[in-house]
Amino acid sequence: MEKEDIHILRLMGEIEREEGIPSQRELSSRLDLSLGLVNTFMKRLVNKGYFKVKTMPKNRVKYFLTPKGLARKSRLTVEYLQYSVNFYKEVKNLLMKKFKEMEEADLKSVLFFGAGEVAELAYLYLHLTDMRLAGIVDDARKGDDFFEFNIEGFERLDQNDWDMVLLTCLDNTERDIDVLVEKGVDSERISVL
Repeated sequence: MEKEDIHILRLMGEIEREEGIPSQRELSSRLDLSLGLVNTFMKRLVNKGYFKVKTMPKNRVKYFLTPKGLARKSRLTVEYLQYSVNFYKEVKNLLMKKFKEMEEADLKSVLFFGAGEVAELAYLYLHLTDMRLAGIVDDARKGDDFFEFNIEGFERLDQNDWDMVLLTCLDNTERDIDVLVEKGVDSERISVL
Protein backbone atom coordinates (compact mmCIF):
# COMPACT_ATOMS: atom_id res chain seq x y z
CA MET A 1 0.00 0.00 0.00
CA GLU A 2 1.36 3.40 -0.94
CA LYS A 3 1.99 5.99 1.76
CA GLU A 4 -0.25 8.42 -0.13
CA ASP A 5 -3.15 5.95 0.05
CA ILE A 6 -2.69 5.68 3.82
CA HIS A 7 -2.83 9.49 4.13
CA ILE A 8 -5.96 9.62 1.96
CA LEU A 9 -7.64 6.88 4.01
CA ARG A 10 -6.87 8.72 7.26
CA LEU A 11 -8.13 11.99 5.75
CA MET A 12 -11.38 10.37 4.57
CA GLY A 13 -11.90 8.77 7.96
CA GLU A 14 -11.31 12.02 9.80
CA ILE A 15 -13.77 13.94 7.61
CA GLU A 16 -16.40 11.20 7.77
CA ARG A 17 -16.17 11.00 11.56
CA GLU A 18 -16.17 14.76 12.18
CA GLU A 19 -19.51 16.22 13.21
CA GLY A 20 -18.31 19.82 13.10
CA ILE A 21 -16.58 21.46 10.20
CA PRO A 22 -12.84 20.81 10.47
CA SER A 23 -10.66 23.27 8.64
CA GLN A 24 -7.79 22.04 6.51
CA ARG A 25 -5.51 23.48 9.18
CA GLU A 26 -7.22 21.33 11.85
CA LEU A 27 -6.98 18.27 9.61
CA SER A 28 -3.31 19.05 9.00
CA SER A 29 -2.66 19.16 12.74
CA ARG A 30 -4.66 16.03 13.58
CA LEU A 31 -3.09 13.93 10.82
CA ASP A 32 0.41 15.38 11.19
CA LEU A 33 0.49 16.35 7.51
CA SER A 34 1.49 19.67 6.02
CA LEU A 35 -1.32 22.10 5.25
CA GLY A 36 -0.29 22.13 1.58
CA LEU A 37 -0.50 18.34 1.38
CA VAL A 38 -3.98 18.31 2.97
CA ASN A 39 -5.07 21.00 0.49
CA THR A 40 -3.67 19.01 -2.46
CA PHE A 41 -5.36 15.81 -1.32
CA MET A 42 -8.69 17.57 -0.77
CA LYS A 43 -8.64 19.16 -4.22
CA ARG A 44 -7.77 15.81 -5.81
CA LEU A 45 -10.49 13.97 -3.88
CA VAL A 46 -13.12 16.56 -4.80
CA ASN A 47 -12.06 16.47 -8.49
CA LYS A 48 -12.34 12.66 -8.51
CA GLY A 49 -15.86 12.89 -7.09
CA TYR A 50 -15.09 11.36 -3.70
CA PHE A 51 -16.27 14.45 -1.80
CA LYS A 52 -18.94 17.08 -2.28
CA VAL A 53 -18.19 20.55 -1.01
CA LYS A 54 -20.75 22.80 0.62
CA THR A 55 -19.88 26.41 1.48
CA MET A 56 -20.77 27.39 5.02
CA PRO A 57 -20.89 30.77 6.76
CA LYS A 58 -17.64 32.42 7.88
CA ASN A 59 -15.66 31.33 4.81
CA ARG A 60 -15.73 27.66 5.78
CA VAL A 61 -16.55 24.63 3.70
CA LYS A 62 -18.00 21.27 4.67
CA TYR A 63 -16.90 18.12 2.89
CA PHE A 64 -19.30 15.21 2.41
CA LEU A 65 -18.22 11.76 1.30
CA THR A 66 -20.09 10.74 -1.84
CA PRO A 67 -21.15 7.14 -2.57
CA LYS A 68 -18.11 6.96 -4.86
CA GLY A 69 -15.98 8.25 -1.99
CA LEU A 70 -17.41 5.69 0.43
CA ALA A 71 -16.61 2.92 -2.05
CA ARG A 72 -13.02 4.20 -2.42
CA LYS A 73 -12.65 4.45 1.35
CA SER A 74 -13.88 0.84 1.70
CA ARG A 75 -11.35 -0.39 -0.88
CA LEU A 76 -8.54 1.52 0.83
CA THR A 77 -9.59 0.08 4.20
CA VAL A 78 -9.42 -3.48 2.85
CA GLU A 79 -6.00 -2.77 1.29
CA TYR A 80 -4.77 -1.28 4.57
CA LEU A 81 -5.95 -4.30 6.56
CA GLN A 82 -4.21 -6.67 4.13
CA TYR A 83 -1.06 -4.56 4.33
CA SER A 84 -1.19 -4.56 8.14
CA VAL A 85 -1.73 -8.31 8.41
CA ASN A 86 1.20 -8.94 6.04
CA PHE A 87 3.38 -6.52 8.02
CA TYR A 88 2.62 -8.30 11.30
CA LYS A 89 3.27 -11.71 9.73
CA GLU A 90 6.65 -10.50 8.49
CA VAL A 91 7.54 -9.04 11.88
CA LYS A 92 6.46 -12.26 13.61
CA ASN A 93 8.64 -14.35 11.29
CA LEU A 94 11.62 -12.04 11.83
CA LEU A 95 11.17 -12.10 15.60
CA MET A 96 10.72 -15.85 15.86
CA LYS A 97 13.80 -16.41 13.69
CA LYS A 98 15.81 -13.98 15.81
CA PHE A 99 14.66 -15.56 19.09
CA LYS A 100 15.49 -19.04 17.75
CA GLU A 101 19.01 -17.83 16.87
CA MET A 102 19.39 -16.41 20.36
CA GLU A 103 18.22 -19.63 22.00
CA GLU A 104 20.57 -21.67 19.83
CA ALA A 105 23.38 -19.40 21.03
CA ASP A 106 22.28 -20.28 24.61
CA LEU A 107 21.16 -16.75 25.41
CA LYS A 108 18.72 -16.53 28.31
CA SER A 109 17.69 -12.88 28.58
CA VAL A 110 17.18 -9.97 26.25
CA LEU A 111 16.88 -6.23 26.72
CA PHE A 112 14.63 -4.39 24.27
CA PHE A 113 15.85 -1.07 22.90
CA GLY A 114 12.89 1.04 21.83
CA ALA A 115 9.29 0.97 23.04
CA GLY A 116 6.58 0.79 20.40
CA GLU A 117 4.53 -1.61 18.32
CA VAL A 118 7.49 -3.79 17.35
CA ALA A 119 8.53 -4.06 21.01
CA GLU A 120 4.98 -5.07 21.94
CA LEU A 121 5.00 -7.81 19.30
CA ALA A 122 8.47 -8.90 20.39
CA TYR A 123 7.26 -9.14 23.97
CA LEU A 124 4.30 -11.31 22.99
CA TYR A 125 6.37 -13.64 20.82
CA LEU A 126 9.15 -13.84 23.41
CA HIS A 127 6.66 -15.75 25.55
CA LEU A 128 6.78 -18.56 22.99
CA THR A 129 10.44 -19.12 23.89
CA ASP A 130 12.39 -20.02 27.02
CA MET A 131 14.04 -16.60 27.07
CA ARG A 132 13.05 -13.79 29.40
CA LEU A 133 12.81 -10.04 28.98
CA ALA A 134 15.27 -8.31 31.31
CA GLY A 135 13.85 -4.85 30.62
CA ILE A 136 13.17 -2.17 28.04
CA VAL A 137 15.24 0.91 27.30
CA ASP A 138 13.79 3.97 25.64
CA ASP A 139 15.16 7.22 27.01
CA ALA A 140 12.35 9.24 25.37
CA ARG A 141 9.67 7.18 27.16
CA LYS A 142 11.52 6.69 30.44
CA GLY A 143 9.08 6.12 33.33
CA ASP A 144 6.20 4.89 31.14
CA ASP A 145 4.76 1.41 31.58
CA PHE A 146 5.40 -1.44 29.18
CA PHE A 147 3.25 -4.39 30.20
CA GLU A 148 4.58 -5.23 33.71
CA PHE A 149 7.85 -3.38 33.08
CA ASN A 150 8.86 0.19 33.69
CA ILE A 151 10.60 1.72 30.66
CA GLU A 152 14.08 2.81 31.68
CA GLY A 153 16.71 5.16 30.33
CA PHE A 154 20.23 4.48 29.11
CA GLU A 155 21.45 3.77 32.66
CA ARG A 156 19.68 0.38 32.38
CA LEU A 157 22.39 -0.72 29.95
CA ASP A 158 24.90 -0.73 32.84
CA GLN A 159 23.20 -3.66 34.60
CA ASN A 160 24.59 -7.08 33.73
CA ASP A 161 21.39 -9.11 33.89
CA TRP A 162 20.92 -9.38 30.11
CA ASP A 163 22.68 -11.30 27.34
CA MET A 164 21.63 -9.35 24.25
CA VAL A 165 20.06 -6.03 23.29
CA LEU A 166 17.40 -6.36 20.61
CA LEU A 167 16.59 -3.25 18.61
CA THR A 168 12.81 -3.02 18.71
CA CYS A 169 12.59 0.36 17.06
CA LEU A 170 13.10 0.12 13.32
CA ASP A 171 13.22 3.83 12.50
CA ASN A 172 16.99 4.26 12.31
CA THR A 173 18.90 1.13 13.25
CA GLU A 174 22.33 2.51 12.28
CA ARG A 175 21.87 5.48 14.60
CA ASP A 176 20.60 3.23 17.40
CA ILE A 177 23.58 0.88 17.05
CA ASP A 178 25.93 3.87 17.20
CA VAL A 179 24.16 5.14 20.34
CA LEU A 180 24.41 1.74 22.03
CA VAL A 181 28.09 1.36 21.17
CA GLU A 182 28.71 4.91 22.40
CA LYS A 183 26.97 3.96 25.68
CA GLY A 184 29.41 1.06 26.08
CA VAL A 185 27.47 -1.90 24.68
CA ASP A 186 29.69 -4.36 22.82
CA SER A 187 28.49 -4.54 19.20
CA GLU A 188 28.46 -8.36 19.52
CA ARG A 189 25.69 -7.97 22.10
CA ILE A 190 23.42 -5.95 19.77
CA SER A 191 20.86 -7.75 17.63
CA VAL A 192 18.84 -6.26 14.77
CA LEU A 193 15.77 -7.65 13.06
